[in-house]
Parts: sequence; structure tokens; C-alpha cells
Amino acid sequence: MPAVKPSPKPRPRKRIQKRGRARLSAPEIIRLLGSSYGPFQHASRLDPAEEVVLTILSQHTSDYNSERAFHSLMREFGSLDAVADGDIPRIERAIQTGGLARVKAPRIRQILNLIKEKRGNLDLTFLKDLPLPEAKAWLRSLPGIGPKSAAVILCFSLGMPAMAVDTHVHRVSKRLGLIGPKVSADDAHDILEAMVEPDDVYPFHVALITHGRKVCHAQRPRCAACVLAPGCPSAGIAMKKPPKKKLTNAKRSGVGQGVTSFR
Repeated sequence: MPAVKPSPKPRPRKRIQKRGRARLSAPEIIRLLGSSYGPFQHASRLDPAEEVVLTILSQHTSDYNSERAFHSLMREFGSLDAVADGDIPRIERAIQTGGLARVKAPRIRQILNLIKEKRGNLDLTFLKDLPLPEAKAWLRSLPGIGPKSAAVILCFSLGMPAMAVDTHVHRVSKRLGLIGPKVSADDAHDILEAMVEPDDVYPFHVALITHGRKVCHAQRPRCAACVLAPGCPSAGIAMKKPPKKKLTNAKRSGVGQGVTSFR
């Protein structure tokens, strides 16, 4: 009986190492995007109470429409004190170009009157003298003011280092690996704010928003034209639109569909 030859030992498989990209730092992102969109110079837009009203008007609509609605409101009433004392149908008519006027009109009047009750007037410049967490908490005690809205008011009107995370900043930050893929926009405010120097918060916010609008689109980002691509872990990954699902007759007609709540 012939001797059975031992089976050859399997060769160890070579480990293939993927070449990862080093994560870009916030200063590098600002510098690289600044060459395309900069310089990012801070300029206050409005009085903080006016910024509160504009922020409410900007929810669920475009910047163009919200600004039109704000200017229409001020032309109609002349001052925020007059808006606080105005009747809701008149406020609603003044802001109708901004959308959701029936929801926003009573909310604007409610917020203005709450500010007057808390402070005795509509002057919110005192927020600049508070520690940033306290200033945020004060604004967030107002109805309709969440993390993003509070950050926008503090950053744009008062020049405080509050990180505002909108849909563009959230998307681009995830693609750059600055935050995890499952981090919510609300949680991203504190994470990104902690990794960016106070003086860089405003330029970082504006840089990412501009980049998200011009290059890093939600669908089909223009990676070939992106100056951040060499340091972006998502560069070159195809991001195609998911296939459209066929709608049933019930879904086409809207039967059984929920209504999106206003936040």
C-alpha cells in the first residue's frame, strides 16, 4: 500500500492593506476651501431679536424666501415691538411669502412676548456676556429654537463661537470623517464645536455650507472637482440616488400618510 503523502500546508494569505486617507483638520479645511470661497469674514447680519425672527422664518424654506418674508414683516409693522403687539392674521399676511405662515405667525408673536416677559424688552445683547452653554440654554428655552437655531443666532448676530450645523455642514462633516456616520445633526453641534478653535467656528461653518452647496452635493457629489478629495475618506465613492419605489394607489393619494411636524 503506497504511503499517503501529507497534503501541502496552505500558504498564508497576504494581508492587503487599504491605503487610508489622513483626516483633514479644521484649519486645513478652512485653508483649502478658503482658496475657492474665501475669505470668510464675519459680519453681523441683524440685531439678535431680529435674528430670532429670521431664524423662525427660515425653517423649512429657502434663505431667499425667509429674507423676503422678514423684510415684508418689517415694512408692515416697522418694529418688532409692533409685531409683538400685532394681530396674528396681519402677521400671517406679511410673512406668507416665507411659507408655513399659519404656524410661524403665532410662534413669532409668542416668542417676542416671551422675551419681553423675561427681559422687559427685546434687547438680547446680554447673551454675549453669558458663558456659551448658558446663552444656548436661554435661547433654547424659547419655543421653536433648537440647537441649530440657537447657534445661528449666537454666531451670526453676536459673533459667539457657536457651531451651527445645517444639512450641508452635517453631510460634509460625515463624508470627511469628522463625525461618525450615525451622529445626528443635533449631536454634531457639540462634537464639531469642540474640535474647532473659537475663532475658526464661523469660517468653518461658512466654508462647509458653501462647499456642500457647490460641490459636495447630497446626490452625486463632484469629487473630481473637490479640493478636499486627497484627504477625504469618501472621495470617489459613488453616491447614486436609490431606485424609486413604486407607489401604491393609497400612497399616491396620500391616504394614511403622516403630516410632517414643524420644529
